[in-house]
Amino acid sequence: MDGIGLDVVALLGLAAFAAGFVDAVVGGGGLIQLPALLLGLPNASPVQILATNKLASVCGTTASSITYYRRLRPDPRTFGPLMLLALLGAFGGALLASHIPREAFEPIVLGALVVVGAYVLLKPELGEDTTLRFEGHRHLAAAMLVGAVIGFYDGVLGPGTGSFFVFALVGLMGYDFLQASAKAKLANLATNVGALLLFIPTGAVLWQVGLVMGAANLVGGYVGARTAVARGARFVRVFFIVVVSAFIVRIGGGLLGLW
Repeated sequence: MDGIGLDVVALLGLAAFAAGFVDAVVGGGGLIQLPALLLGLPNASPVQILATNKLASVCGTTASSITYYRRLRPDPRTFGPLMLLALLGAFGGALLASHIPREAFEPIVLGALVVVGAYVLLKPELGEDTTLRFEGHRHLAAAMLVGAVIGFYDGVLGPGTGSFFVFALVGLMGYDFLQASAKAKLANLATNVGALLLFIPTGAVLWQVGLVMGAANLVGGYVGARTAVARGARFVRVFFIVVVSAFIVRIGGGLLGLW
């Protein structure tokens, strides 16, 4: 990789592994991986950073999706429509991404994370067991709505997408945290693919960097998914609260100019 030192490659690989692990458990690994890319590749354009991040992320989400599917066997009647609408939503969001001022989104993301974190923290029974709130066509409609809305958000901006998928599947649809994480990972795989369908033809992906990070992200995603399955819904809930709190501090501190 011309012009990129081994220390930078090591930093990016470590960040990608951590992002893959976090993504596999509760989502939101982009908030680790994107800053690392910005730091390590200061001369890359924003679209190159976003495209390379998606390439790395799709490797991890593929590994964690396969692991979750093999071990939990989530219902395809839910994750199928969820993935389809997530992919279409991400594709549509990516089309509009360049026309929307990104600085307007950070306060919205911060507010949403505060509400999500507080709601989960104040309802300790939430997500311990699966108690579906909808049946039949209403369940299908809810899954499609979640996929389309959060998929669109991921295409436009993206930070915390996996966490929002987990929360929607737990809070709106009634899944436990472990089942929600499995379906969220499948949906997040679809959003990454949807965005890459736009980025790859434009030549925006930095393939060498992306593939190195992708390998590290893949390992992190595999380890994270196995850890989540082995430790169960309660572990995922605690990890979710910790990660959302960290994201609140990071985004809030950025808005206040602390870093």
